[in-house]
Amino acid sequence: MDDFIAARSQMALSLGFHIIYSCIGMVMPVFMAISHYKWIKTKDPVYKNVTIAWSKGVAIFFATGAVSGTMLSFELGLLWPGFMKHAGPIFGMPFSLEGTAFFIEAIALGFFLYGWNKLNTWFHWVTGIVVGVSGIASGILVVAANSWMNSPSGFDYVNGKYLNIDPLKAMFNEAWFSEALHMTIAAFSATGFAVAGIHALMIYRKQNVAFHTKSFKIAIVFGAAAAILQPLSGDISAKGAAKRQPAKLAAMEAYFHTQEYAPLVIGGIPDTAAKKVNYGLEIPGLLSFLVHDDFKTVVNGLDKIPVKDQPPVAITHYAFQVMVGIGTLMMFIGILYFIALWKKKGWLNKPWFLKLFIIATPTGFIALEAGWTVTEVGRQPWIIQGVMRTSEAVTKMPGIQYTFYLFTFIYFTLSVFVIFLLKRQIEMVPKLYDK
Repeated sequence: MDDFIAARSQMALSLGFHIIYSCIGMVMPVFMAISHYKWIKTKDPVYKNVTIAWSKGVAIFFATGAVSGTMLSFELGLLWPGFMKHAGPIFGMPFSLEGTAFFIEAIALGFFLYGWNKLNTWFHWVTGIVVGVSGIASGILVVAANSWMNSPSGFDYVNGKYLNIDPLKAMFNEAWFSEALHMTIAAFSATGFAVAGIHALMIYRKQNVAFHTKSFKIAIVFGAAAAILQPLSGDISAKGAAKRQPAKLAAMEAYFHTQEYAPLVIGGIPDTAAKKVNYGLEIPGLLSFLVHDDFKTVVNGLDKIPVKDQPPVAITHYAFQVMVGIGTLMMFIGILYFIALWKKKGWLNKPWFLKLFIIATPTGFIALEAGWTVTEVGRQPWIIQGVMRTSEAVTKMPGIQYTFYLFTFIYFTLSVFVIFLLKRQIEMVPKLYDK
């Protein structure tokens, strides 16, 4: 395997696994804090049992997220020394702050796990809130660093040198808010649907129904609400991409020719040689409207981008279609849930309704992975948009394919370990958490 491809593959694999661990680690503490609050207010022991059970899951994902995140930090330096040499002093602040948030989260989680019957009830609850807030802050700070790669600022690039560095301006670049908003909502949507799907399966099997029903409701309220809000944050992100990364937008839409009344293409197979999309459904003017709020305005296509600066069109387009398609499906399921909650309560225990959420369990994370593929592949060939190419940043050390094989083995082993622990936690519900 070519060392450059091996380095990119290793980074893609690492990020692909870590994003799942980190998103669950961001959101599960919030669910935990909600169930804890309900126990404090109602004294219903089921909520306490749910809180204790979920706290074990939080601990599992905190540990795995710490391992995968540490590996990623080493990979940045080992695989991309050219990038870190110049970028480290510029966007190092969010990584430093993320480390601080991580340690606060670790301390608060320790208080929460071992504070039962030892700490004041409300102080104990607050430690859980701190775990949740710190987790979300960590995610936002890491996304701020990534957004800088898409929208570099906070420095002057003169004759190959990075001068007049302003870390705050780099951190709060033009893309950070839209990316952080989109990512945070995506984390709640994906985790909410995944957790709700597991509890729906247990309800469908009629196992510890009261326990799993309360768990399902907390998770799906957040998941469904996030899924409904997600298209709004996606619209903000797409408008930002059109402004700052027109090549990425054109690749997302497989949009080859600059024109008025730019069409939106749904589905299709891009043919980059013929510069067209086969079998796609074109809606005239809709891309112009989505980008500029006007059906007639010109949208720049790939024909305005030099070939050497164009991202891989097919991968970016397919990933974008998967993300939007699944996101739309989740939005409709979320709307259906709130209709059931408001008007059709009889649906809530129907087998077909539970099966809907069981089937939807992995959908959020599939969309999440597709979205990150769009973000990263759509920025290529740049590692810092318009400033440094990915090929210029990669290490010159040979044999990268062997570390890729090693890291692949580690991540798959770690994931098997996590699945085993979670399966055991679910099996222990009737024995430990809902006697």
